[in-house]
Amino acid sequence: MTARKPKLTLLSACTIPLLLLAACGGSSSTGGLAASQVLKFPVYQSPGTWDPGTADAEVDQEIQQNVFDNLWRFDDDLNIVPDIASAVPTQANNGISSDGLTYTVHLKTDVKFNNGDAMTSKDVLYSWNRAVALQGAYASNLSAIAGYGDVQKAAGAPPSNSSGSGTVSFQQNIENRLAANDPKFMMSGVTAPDANTVQIRLAHACGWCLAAWTLEGTTGAIVNEKTVQTDPVNWWSKPVTPGQEGGMVGTGAFYLSAFTAKQSMVFKAVSNWWGSPKPTLSEIDIAIHDPSAVAADVNAWEQGSFDLIGYGGDSGVLTYPLIQGIKGNSRFSSQLVTQPKGRTTWVSFNIGYPATGGPFLGESATAKGLRMAFDLAVDKAGLVSTVCHNVMCSAATGGLVTKGLVGYLGDGKDPLAKYDPAQAKALLQQYDPTGKLTAKLKYSYNAGGLNDPVAAYLQNEWQVNLGVHVALDSSSDASQFINNRLTGKYMMSRDGWQFDYNHPQDWFDNLWGYLATAGGANTSGFDDPTFDSVLKQADAAPIDQALPLYKQLAEILQQDVVYIPLYYSVANLVIHSYVKKAGSNAAFDHYWNEISIQSH
Repeated sequence: MTARKPKLTLLSACTIPLLLLAACGGSSSTGGLAASQVLKFPVYQSPGTWDPGTADAEVDQEIQQNVFDNLWRFDDDLNIVPDIASAVPTQANNGISSDGLTYTVHLKTDVKFNNGDAMTSKDVLYSWNRAVALQGAYASNLSAIAGYGDVQKAAGAPPSNSSGSGTVSFQQNIENRLAANDPKFMMSGVTAPDANTVQIRLAHACGWCLAAWTLEGTTGAIVNEKTVQTDPVNWWSKPVTPGQEGGMVGTGAFYLSAFTAKQSMVFKAVSNWWGSPKPTLSEIDIAIHDPSAVAADVNAWEQGSFDLIGYGGDSGVLTYPLIQGIKGNSRFSSQLVTQPKGRTTWVSFNIGYPATGGPFLGESATAKGLRMAFDLAVDKAGLVSTVCHNVMCSAATGGLVTKGLVGYLGDGKDPLAKYDPAQAKALLQQYDPTGKLTAKLKYSYNAGGLNDPVAAYLQNEWQVNLGVHVALDSSSDASQFINNRLTGKYMMSRDGWQFDYNHPQDWFDNLWGYLATAGGANTSGFDDPTFDSVLKQADAAPIDQALPLYKQLAEILQQDVVYIPLYYSVANLVIHSYVKKAGSNAAFDHYWNEISIQSH
């Protein structure tokens, strides 16, 4: 899964601009390091997988980024900086060829895995070829490399049951073929001229590839072949014993020391780690709790049992009553850290799925007019105030690409963010004068969090401003809801996206890409040949040339009224003031090796 800030009215401990707000979190100290450098915090889910080749969840990647390294990494300000590689390739430093198709990557010579093995170009080739063959959620990050499709064809389709015996044989076969240097399992576009050099040749120009390869915890991360071969499916879940083979081995600053599913995990700093800055923390103790424990955990945090809450993909776990309680406590209010996140929520219409039907289907004047009516009937600022209390979200007025990210259109630049109930009513009367077309509408959503109050708010807006009753279709099974949404089974539904890497391609390709209707995550079924043509041009171009094209794509979506923009997410974390440099950005937690615990 691959970085990643809206205007807020809430109070904050920091007085600097919001773009720098995350750097303020927990940054004060009383002077000097504490004797104990053990960081403690809770998370609210057991890991699905920490295998970069198959990982697909933010909650796992927030942990993985401290164990595995990529050639490059996103820093706390979402800039791409060197990690295992000695430099970020550009045409100016001869890292990218003049035609943009060949990348030459020089590796640092002192990088070691946490079992002591030296990391070389061979490990890069193994890790990337393995990730492509596994065909996990982020395999497509490597899709522009020559030979990508050939490797996947040779590997065959992965088993549908990821926990069955078929998965074991599937992954074991990949390991056997890679160990035998089978060329069918090796992308022709990734070679190693020597132990410290990797050359990457693309099948076509790709302006977004570098950002995608940098996404932490996924297919660009480097793993240890010898370790993976000890247990190709479950190696990632096994603690590391220094001096012994096996376990969750990476090149990062921390290694997995203990793990009990649904209970706890412990990570320890790698002694004599090759990278910088060297970790000050000696250990990370993470309790795995049920989400119902959040209120009790806040009490425990106030008493000092936890140092922070909100790490590990849980930056949105605090409810509004808990946030208000913290803000109202003079002792702890300054330790509430607010951070806009790169996540946008909107309403999708069924535009391209005839079997589902509904009044919004197609490109007729009636369908587009009704889509606009239901959009203009929603007071987005009122939603942010009523549902989010101006604390947990901000109004999405600058397009679907979240504020602070590359591709944001600018405050107030999205015409679909307007609220005009009079015009909405006029459009409804023009295109559905009898009310027959909009008589049996449903709004579908997965229950929980903000989704329930947002649904109730939308229902009331449409009733009050249009006189249309929209039934609420709530699903307690989030996975089933998402599957139904991806296959176009809803007339109107909650939709959203959290960006992976800081490039507009991550939004436009994944959500409305080349494939018609059911392709990718195109939940509305929107399909437009002009959109596809412009998107291909944008994806191939350097970002400075591509931005006007991506803006054109956003305008096509707006003119077609593909969505109703609702809100950008805002995270709230609590971080004790003695935890120096802990915080978050629009994408992920600050790395553990940056953090220290001050005397307190």
